[in-house]
Amino acid sequence: MPSPHRTLRGPALSPGAAAPTPGAAALLRWDDALIEIDAQGAITAIGPAPADCPVPTTHPDCVLLPGLVDTHLHFPQTRVIGSASGPLLEWLERSVFPEEARFAEVAYAAEVAREFCDALIAQGTTCAAIYGSSHPVASAVLFAELERRGLRATLGPALMDRNAPNEVLLEASAALDACAALVERWHGCDRGRLRVSIVPRFALSCTTPLMRGAADLAAQHGLWIQTHIAENHGEIAATAAAFPDARDYLAVYEEHGLVGARTILAHCIWLSDSEWDRVASADATVAHCPDSNFFLGSGRMTLGRATTRGIRVGLGTDIGAGRSFSVRRIAASAYDNALVVGDPVDAERLLWLATTGGARALGLGDVVGRLAPGFDADIIAVPRPRVDDAGLVDALLFRHDAPPVAATYVRGTRLA
Repeated sequence: MPSPHRTLRGPALSPGAAAPTPGAAALLRWDDALIEIDAQGAITAIGPAPADCPVPTTHPDCVLLPGLVDTHLHFPQTRVIGSASGPLLEWLERSVFPEEARFAEVAYAAEVAREFCDALIAQGTTCAAIYGSSHPVASAVLFAELERRGLRATLGPALMDRNAPNEVLLEASAALDACAALVERWHGCDRGRLRVSIVPRFALSCTTPLMRGAADLAAQHGLWIQTHIAENHGEIAATAAAFPDARDYLAVYEEHGLVGARTILAHCIWLSDSEWDRVASADATVAHCPDSNFFLGSGRMTLGRATTRGIRVGLGTDIGAGRSFSVRRIAASAYDNALVVGDPVDAERLLWLATTGGARALGLGDVVGRLAPGFDADIIAVPRPRVDDAGLVDALLFRHDAPPVAATYVRGTRLA
């Protein structure tokens, strides 16, 4: 990788450590900031540039922000974005599984991996929690591309050993052995920039031996767990039929050892109050995916059901049911979703969720998500809309035709 830029200069915005509350100043703002970065890519200082500063503005007409964090997306769905083939279970059968079967081919996986990383960089996503296909070789290919491109990611193959075409199934022992091999090769790579995750796709796709083995492997290596829950009424009914002794959907995962402080639960639209309370007690985290929830007609999650319980939440594009790699677009969708459910949220809170909140949801809240000394210099330069300061955050997040970011940095190194 190239050496990090030692100094960035320009107008800057950063969420603070605490989530914003109504009436409280939530953002740190610099009209002309000087950001000093050390040789390891960490911010050593940030403050106003002196009047006689010899450093030119790094990206004219842009605002510097923390890199965006995507807490839920699917690598092998990159090319089926916008496939309107029905609600969740039908969409998986018609659009997703046939495409994911292609990721057994190394050349195809490598081609899509390049496209996938291009899209993340273009939209300013510096950190992502990613589902691979069920083919471990495809995750290995993506890890290699993420390493080469400099992105920060948590990734694992989607574990599936039932209820799908044979081309996307892998029996439990082979899948877990492959995950262990990925851990050996990739987990903690480049000072933790890349992490292996355990990814039981959802309860319907996994047998009990696979889920229990996945939980054991995660516990053994301190790995994060990613899965889906309570996204769609048909999925919930099928899960109840498959696990008739479980009190509810969350209990299926609890009984298999998959719920804890390193668990990311995607969607959570139809969780009961009891389930929400238990998510909070377990200190599990939630990936809020409003665009894909709209697109598949799954429903609308009320953000406040999580945040009032102190549950960590991040935003997820959920590519490919989500229709954009832009976390800013997802923030706009979250704003719309909040209005519809009568639980409004403002732009500053959404920017916090897209950066600091997302980092905390992935256990990286002391590493990325803010522009502050001691944090890695994961920074994006976003073209500044021609608005006054009062409307800036709204304009940065809610303009659907906004251009891609001008530059994306991880640890101070510009990505390409």
